[in-house]
Amino acid sequence: MKKSFVYILKCSDNTYYTGVTSNLEKRLFQHSSGFYKNCYTNKRRPVTMVFYAEFTDINLAIEKEKQLKKWSRVKKEALINGCYDDLVNLAKKKFE
Repeated sequence: MKKSFVYILKCSDNTYYTGVTSNLEKRLFQHSSGFYKNCYTNKRRPVTMVFYAEFTDINLAIEKEKQLKKWSRVKKEALINGCYDDLVNLAKKKFE
């Protein structure tokens, strides 16, 4: 069964990049080396991997990547820091 990964990189400008891949080590090397010149991370190197999750179904990995890309910075940081109980509260919208 082929593995897929969703990952979050922290860039040198303190932004986060979320991606999906079937080869985590190779993809991290590509981000770190500037392999793709038009990639978001190319001008924000060095990058550090701060989170990854493994999947056995690429469709679930892609779905999770899309979900994480919509998350706020605070919510992503809760995930990165393992504060899973905080994720529910951070998902609530604040209406005024």
